[in-house]
Amino acid sequence: MRKLFAIFLIGALSIAAQAQTNFPTKAIKIVVPNAAGGAADATSRAVGQKLSELLSNPVVVENKPSAGGIVAGDLVAKSAPDGHTLLLISSGTAVSAALFKALPFDTLKDFAPVSKLATFDLVIASSDRGRFHTLAEVIAYAKANPGKLNIGTPQIGTTQNLAAELFKASAGIEAQLVPFNGTPPVISALRGGELDIMVEILGGTMVGQLHSKAVRPLAVMSAVRSPQFPDVPTVRESGGVLSSFNATSWNGFAVPAKTSKDVIAKLNAEIQKALKNPDVIKQLEAQQLHAQGSTPEALGELLVTDTKRWGDVITRAKIAKQ
Repeated sequence: MRKLFAIFLIGALSIAAQAQTNFPTKAIKIVVPNAAGGAADATSRAVGQKLSELLSNPVVVENKPSAGGIVAGDLVAKSAPDGHTLLLISSGTAVSAALFKALPFDTLKDFAPVSKLATFDLVIASSDRGRFHTLAEVIAYAKANPGKLNIGTPQIGTTQNLAAELFKASAGIEAQLVPFNGTPPVISALRGGELDIMVEILGGTMVGQLHSKAVRPLAVMSAVRSPQFPDVPTVRESGGVLSSFNATSWNGFAVPAKTSKDVIAKLNAEIQKALKNPDVIKQLEAQQLHAQGSTPEALGELLVTDTKRWGDVITRAKIAKQ
């Protein structure tokens, strides 16, 4: 009996090891919690295409946009933990974990991080006809006129909106945040003189506005200057209480929590190769995205720290949980 059990156990382990060695065995699906055309979609498609080549296996992108990324997250959390279903996670995932009263999944327990993919900057900008030419002027005005500075952002709870709240708190100023339903209305309000400044992701629509000089960049919110706009200073270059300021958006891939470490390691290794490919780097840079991989552990730590950080911002700003 013992001999039969040993043979059975060895056979089972052999089959499991072979399955991991042979991964992938079917098409890999990347589920994106955003509509097609944005930063999340662009990253997933650029990296996914290269992964398909590296793994000699089909990789498809499936867009499942919804508030808080709930639909996409729930789908992946309930998928087989075999590495064939990936979730595009981001700083927005951390925001949702802090902003929603209840989600159908546990962001920190139901997913296993695989690798960070890219980072992208946030920019503080004024109108080309606006009164402000530097961030120092903005801060000086806000301190001399408490509550009169108007800052436009997309909807309450977006990374841009919370980054503006973080900037207010860090700079020690009183200002009025004015949320809009998307980026185009914010730009229109800024150019129409309804807003003093705006906070937005440095990509997509904003790039065209900046290049045409319709909108004036005052500072990027990341720790270092943007390679695409090297003449624009960082917020932390203002010094003082802002000397350590950093609000950078990011995205990455995760899989269902019980996915084997071997499969995660293989995915991570191939993703690192994809992110070093010149074509992938070029595609991402065209969207103002900076290719940047990581270990699974580093992405996990980033998700934890960002969830806490944005949670603190939400609490301090007294933003009602959804």
